[in-house]
Amino acid sequence: MSIFSQLFGGGPSVDLKSVIEEGAFLVDVRTPGEFADGNVKGSVNIPLDNLTQEIAKFRDKKNIIVFCRSGNRSGMAKSLLEQQGFKNVINGGTWQNVAQFVH
Repeated sequence: MSIFSQLFGGGPSVDLKSVIEEGAFLVDVRTPGEFADGNVKGSVNIPLDNLTQEIAKFRDKKNIIVFCRSGNRSGMAKSLLEQQGFKNVINGGTWQNVAQFVH
């Protein structure tokens, strides 16, 4: 496993493009200000600090992709969601990384 995969999850085993095309729930965990400066089409902004209060929004989603500015906060978001019992969470890394697969 590469250091990138260890830090950010995903890696070669996850085809982000396919998961997005299948209708993944795209969650930007940056602040509202960061989100307003640029975001992924179709994504929702649920800042990391509000994640646990907004947990109901994640229920019944086939796949969840979390992302942020650098991949750090989305890594924390993935861990928080997994602690809540979600098994279908992917750390997409940066919002620009996820945006390249959204049309």
